[in-house]
Amino acid sequence: MAKAAPAEQLKLLELQGLDAKLKSLSNRRRTLSTDPRITDLEAALSVANGELGGAKVAVHDAEADLKRAEADVEQVANRIERDEARLNSGTGLSKDLVALQKDIASLNKRRSDLEDVELEVMDRLDSLRARQAAQQQIVDDIQGSFSGIRAELDEALAKVEAEATVVRGQRDEFAAGLDAGMLAVYEKTLAKRGVGAARLFHGTSEASGMKLSPGDLAEIKAAAEDEIVFCPDSGAILVRSAEWNTPSPNN
Repeated sequence: MAKAAPAEQLKLLELQGLDAKLKSLSNRRRTLSTDPRITDLEAALSVANGELGGAKVAVHDAEADLKRAEADVEQVANRIERDEARLNSGTGLSKDLVALQKDIASLNKRRSDLEDVELEVMDRLDSLRARQAAQQQIVDDIQGSFSGIRAELDEALAKVEAEATVVRGQRDEFAAGLDAGMLAVYEKTLAKRGVGAARLFHGTSEASGMKLSPGDLAEIKAAAEDEIVFCPDSGAILVRSAEWNTPSPNN
């Protein structure tokens, strides 16, 4: 059975206080790292980027359609230009010139139709580009919000880590001055139970918050003052205060 002087055991409460602070800082760090705003923004950004990708593909396809439409118009215009040059030269048989006039008239109709298609594609492209720009703005806004919140969280995390570094230093320095055997029992209990030590006050374990049974109190009373005793519910080391076995004044 591990033993330590009562005064030495009392020091465990201060050590536990430092460990409780470190645990609180660890919980704070975890809370900051899993801020739901980040999760929500990441989801929104994923959707917005998907929409932006679709908008870019639509613009790319429309630009390809416009190039084809422009090429079609240019091809017909070149054909009209060549035919008009032949017609204006006046060379050839009369029937050939008449046929050439008809061909030019047909080509002009074809060019008009193609130009209508070109205008429709241009209008569609303008609309799609506007949609892409609007979607890009949504992405930029989300990224801006994300960056702002991330900076806020990083600052808070840095403060938590700085405080934890100070507390860890205090803890290490304080632990170095404790009885080695008692400290080993405490560390093992802390790792296993989550709480290393707590006060036994007016018959109540402050580790579990439960009042000990008469039988458990009798066992602790029978133990030597330098004997390390444990909470029957939480398993933590119970540090007996001066009033540990006296009734609470509120009872």
